[in-house]
Amino acid sequence: MKRALLSLLVPLVTAAQIPPPIVSVAPPAPHAAMSAPAQRTLLAWRPDAQCDGVPLAAADFRRPAVALAWGATATLKPIDYRFTIAADGRTIDIQRDGSDFVPFGDDLAPALAATHFAPGAPRACRVRFVPEQVPLLAAARADLIAYSLAPTMGPLPREAQAVIHGANTCLREPRPQPLLQAFPDFAKVEGRPGVHDWAMIGYDIDAAGRPSAVRVVETTGNTALDAASITAIRASRYAGGPRTGCLYPYWHAAVKLVAPPIPDEAALRPADATCPKRRDWTTPPVLRFPEPYRRRAIEGWAVLSYDIAPWGEIGNIRVLTAQPSADFGTQAIQVLRAAKVAPAGQGAVGCVDRVKFVMGPVGGIPTNEETPPPPF
Repeated sequence: MKRALLSLLVPLVTAAQIPPPIVSVAPPAPHAAMSAPAQRTLLAWRPDAQCDGVPLAAADFRRPAVALAWGATATLKPIDYRFTIAADGRTIDIQRDGSDFVPFGDDLAPALAATHFAPGAPRACRVRFVPEQVPLLAAARADLIAYSLAPTMGPLPREAQAVIHGANTCLREPRPQPLLQAFPDFAKVEGRPGVHDWAMIGYDIDAAGRPSAVRVVETTGNTALDAASITAIRASRYAGGPRTGCLYPYWHAAVKLVAPPIPDEAALRPADATCPKRRDWTTPPVLRFPEPYRRRAIEGWAVLSYDIAPWGEIGNIRVLTAQPSADFGTQAIQVLRAAKVAPAGQGAVGCVDRVKFVMGPVGGIPTNEETPPPPF
């Protein structure tokens, strides 16, 4: 007899939505102070991994999100993870060494979960994420753009926006106005599981308002999105006179990455279990999806064991197994810890439940077509 399945259903549209890109801030005046941005840095994580002593290429990993930081974060240390490359090439069994808080590290495990290798024999692997911090104005343009499209720690300072835009005369007032802003047919652009793809398109505008010299300035490497974005800009029309160095970003939300198969809890239930088949919840479990995985649309699950006191309190919670990352087990513990069962006169041991974190029904592919286009 199967135990209850606690299932969390999160709408995919909400999970994968990216805030509108912040690309509209004009460059600072020439006399503006340039010393303040030197205090800001951009933090990235470089993977150094191997399986059974054989190195893995850093380029094969999905890159964790870059972060906007203040000054030199001297306390940051490399973060180690263990994981398995399954026969189908998927990364599973993701477990961090240590449990202390890691500043700016909440996307490390989700990025690892989104990474996929070539199929083959299963391999036990390790990866060390090494923090690399550079002054904001010395950061790579692609990293600045990536952050500006998902500014989790506030918008980029204007000086860093100026690095993105360069000699973009579309920022000059009065700014060109879109008579027609075309978009790709995103339903025909294949996205990637767990990956937010984007393409920053550069172009000029002639006197008739037609784009010319259309090109990809920076991209996450989704060639279908790149091509569709170029086509969209070429079909757009603008008013306001000729301009050069204009920029416009298109992005495609992460495709849902479904969880690995979940086991039947009956196979994990202790032989001496006395837990009732049904739970009479007086304080039901509050199901919350782990936010870093929600942002990448990555599903997961955990199987928990616990006991119930005579007065209904839940205790001795243990994670029996969780996939694709131990983080789903940690989140599942929080789900059950605040719950309570109706008093039954006697306690119960060996309760086993599955907690499943599921992205909801697809209601469309969230893209920047669903939000107003940013001004130039």
